[in-house]
Amino acid sequence: MKKSAVIKSEALRNIVAQISSGELVFPANVRATLKIQEALDEPKYGTDEIAKLIIQEPLVAARVIAVANSVAYSRFGGGITNVRMAISILGFSTLRSVVAAVIMRQICLAISDNAIREKMEYLWVHSATVAAMAHLLARKVSKIDPETALFAGVVHEVGGFYLLSRAEEFPALLESGTEIDYPSADQSHELEIARAVLQKLLIPKRVMSSIESCWHGAPVFPPVSLGDTLLLANHLTDTVSPLKQRRQTKLAADTGKIDFMVGDKSLQEILADSKEDLGSLTEALIS
Repeated sequence: MKKSAVIKSEALRNIVAQISSGELVFPANVRATLKIQEALDEPKYGTDEIAKLIIQEPLVAARVIAVANSVAYSRFGGGITNVRMAISILGFSTLRSVVAAVIMRQICLAISDNAIREKMEYLWVHSATVAAMAHLLARKVSKIDPETALFAGVVHEVGGFYLLSRAEEFPALLESGTEIDYPSADQSHELEIARAVLQKLLIPKRVMSSIESCWHGAPVFPPVSLGDTLLLANHLTDTVSPLKQRRQTKLAADTGKIDFMVGDKSLQEILADSKEDLGSLTEALIS
């Protein structure tokens, strides 16, 4: 084993040990947003209570309104200017995706190292693009709940975000040739860390299972399950994850070759017809 891989393995073991002792380190600016995510799972909180929490966090409030005004949700006419109305349009399910998206951005903003932040920024563009694609595929191809698919796409790389957030403390995580990846189930350290972060974000088991299918699953055409949909969204996304560069560069090159019939239309026709919706939702998540 190369020295860099040994050092990375030791860094991962240290992080796993911290997690095992109950220490999951998040930047300070993430904690308030995590409270909003927790409140969304509390039956006692309604729209008014959640709106009050969101208004206290400008980054969350701005993102909620941006997503509500995106083309994908513009059946209500657009022009949404207040948080309460945006929540009513999006619903709590989509709101979880928006809040998770803000958490990803806050983790990026907490990093001072330019090289790490650049990787995080690109990883977020990849995640947002996959999320928008998963939302589209769920609506028009696999016919599953599109809001759950959106949420799965937003958080599917959260383990990578967390590891990057620890790279200032553990530089070996960025060593050349030591990609953060989940090629098989025996990569126990990466899997354990990713699962711990997903649990911290209160990710439902069904969504966690769909994310794990991306670590070591095979694509199914046409997709049927949430996992199938998320994996296909990953395959169709041109923006390659900077943490899985070698594997996904080849997938991105084959994007235009993936095609099958969905009713009376092909997948590529659906993608072409939905280009504006896809771009608008992606931009709302990224900006």
